[in-house]
Amino acid sequence: MAKYLPGILFSITIGMAATFVSGAYGGPTVLFALLLGMAFNFISTESRLAPGIAFSARSILRVGVAALGARITAEQVLGLGWSTLVGVAAAVALTIGFGIVAARLLGLKSQFGVLTAGAVAICGASAAAAIAAVLPRHEMHERDTAFTIIAVTTLSTIAMVLYPVVSRMFHFSHTDAGVFLGGTIHDVAQVVGAGYSVSPETGDVATIIKLLRVALLVPAVLSISILARQVEPEAGPAGKPPALVPGFLLAFIGIVLLNSFHLIPSAAQSALSDLSRWCIVIAIAALGAKTSLAALAKVGHRAMALMVGETAFIALFVLVLVHVG
Repeated sequence: MAKYLPGILFSITIGMAATFVSGAYGGPTVLFALLLGMAFNFISTESRLAPGIAFSARSILRVGVAALGARITAEQVLGLGWSTLVGVAAAVALTIGFGIVAARLLGLKSQFGVLTAGAVAICGASAAAAIAAVLPRHEMHERDTAFTIIAVTTLSTIAMVLYPVVSRMFHFSHTDAGVFLGGTIHDVAQVVGAGYSVSPETGDVATIIKLLRVALLVPAVLSISILARQVEPEAGPAGKPPALVPGFLLAFIGIVLLNSFHLIPSAAQSALSDLSRWCIVIAIAALGAKTSLAALAKVGHRAMALMVGETAFIALFVLVLVHVG
């Protein structure tokens, strides 16, 4: 463990700096962590730091995703009603399918379509990080993940400003506006900001809808993990195949179940939520440090067009769903 310590401390330092900047000037902490990490890319391959940075970007990330389960209960999800559940699940599944098809049409890899569409459809940067953790690793793995996080955070911030205006244009009720905002905006923080800018009722509904999308992270990542193993088998340590169901997903499910039966005290629930937030920020800082800005610039306009298209697809789908419903 000693060999990982310098790189872990480096990642924590970048994460703390990002949190300070976010608190002092506003803006998404995850995006600041990524950008600050990228500023230190030149030292990420230094022999003392490299093992810990890699550990932070992969293992600490998985702890953060598992702890996300503390935000969700089965009661919250089932309270939305079956029609809403089916509609939101369809929006997520169809957006990922759209991303795969659109990526191929644009001459990009299907794997990149899965990564970007999953981030757009589920929960932004957290989903991008979780999906990247189970996709087969390749030469541009970190670059593609970093690009996805930057793009999805930017698009989510734009949506936070524009979508409440759209909901007013369509004269949505507070509940319908909450379903639209929670079902389309990418990141949790932006959903909360947009929802409560309309009304407290809209904010409550939007947050619950968003948590449903977060809950869909488990079946989505599990499905992606299984399909990725079949398409491109990846060896684990000592040549052994990786577990069919990643351990961090099992932990996520376990925490959700415990939380659903009210077996997690409120103090522990708050601590797990904070742990999730810090782990994800630290992991994204490490991911940034492993990402070259020059390599990121080579992703190209087709990748950005793909993510804008995915964002428009889920927005139009949910808009029609709410309007018809």
